[in-house]
Amino acid sequence: MTLRWLKPEFRKHGAAALLSNDASMGIAPPEDAPVKSPRGYWRWGERRGGGVSILIEQRAVWVNSGLIIVLMLACTAYLSLGSVILDPRDVVKALAGQGDIMTGFMVQELRLPRLVAACLTGGAFALAGILMQTLARNRLATPGIIGIDNGATAFAVASVVGMSVSLAPSAMALTGAVTAAVLTFGLAAGSGTQGYRFIVAGIGVGAVFGAITQLLLARVAIDTANAAYPWTVGSLNARSGGSVQLLGIGLALGFVAALTLARSLTVLRFSEATASGLGVNTSARRIQILLLSVALTALAVAVAGPVGMVGLIGPEIARALSTPRHVPVVAATLAGALVMVLSDLAGRTLLAPIELPVGIVTAIIGGPWLLWILMRPQRSHA
Repeated sequence: MTLRWLKPEFRKHGAAALLSNDASMGIAPPEDAPVKSPRGYWRWGERRGGGVSILIEQRAVWVNSGLIIVLMLACTAYLSLGSVILDPRDVVKALAGQGDIMTGFMVQELRLPRLVAACLTGGAFALAGILMQTLARNRLATPGIIGIDNGATAFAVASVVGMSVSLAPSAMALTGAVTAAVLTFGLAAGSGTQGYRFIVAGIGVGAVFGAITQLLLARVAIDTANAAYPWTVGSLNARSGGSVQLLGIGLALGFVAALTLARSLTVLRFSEATASGLGVNTSARRIQILLLSVALTALAVAVAGPVGMVGLIGPEIARALSTPRHVPVVAATLAGALVMVLSDLAGRTLLAPIELPVGIVTAIIGGPWLLWILMRPQRSHA
């Protein structure tokens, strides 16, 4: 077909009009014609005949890159500051196995394991938080607020009080988290995971498990209660090597699973009918997301105890920095790790030599943040 056989408007604008109106004419553009990327995206695979084409959101790349850089700076400060202040250059040498022996011992044996635990627990709490919030379509529905943290804590404290096996708290915390989730879901029957009934049921379940925890601590010897106390407030002093390794594996698997569910998470923010119409099996996806959130929470509680506010603050930071087009899974995980690292650093240094448990620091920060969330109008996700 030549341009003289086209409509006058196509003859006027030439070949560009033909390509831009190919759908209306029923004519496909050439295979090697460049495809214009939507605004705010980069396209990987620029030709129509080039196979798979992937859209990459520009803002998400910049936000995630910025969070990674800030997290690296926070980790450097974490390893440098403390009762003994180290030069960042000496810290880098110590991480490479060079430099002074005492500096290497302080960095690699004392501060680095705790830093790893802070990054993993913060990322797990925040990832579980944004999964639960998306599932319930409510910014307050974090694992801590709906009782999963307290359920995991009660079972973990029971394992510390009743047995001395290092990996027992992890298994017991997982059992407690699942129990709390099942009870909350059952008590909210009729409303599923949406609405305030689900949150109120979770608060009630959390209060019951909190009372059980206090009862367990009140009926044991003072030394045993002191050993279990860090589990009730959230502290990285209570970490064990086996639990941290198990959390690292669980977070890696959970993060990959959350990325595979990213499209479903975005669609689940809409109504049930809309999500089903877009081809998402909502029932199966909700069960998968709930189990993933429960597992991440349990593994994190088994390391640090109930540091619940990280699951609220991390997702809020990620949403504030990201566009509302997608659920910011990566940004929330990075923001949660950043909040945990900075909170534990503040707890170690602000009142030195007195050390504040990280759970107390996040509660001090998270309380006003929660009030701010309640008072601030929610941004539309349309």
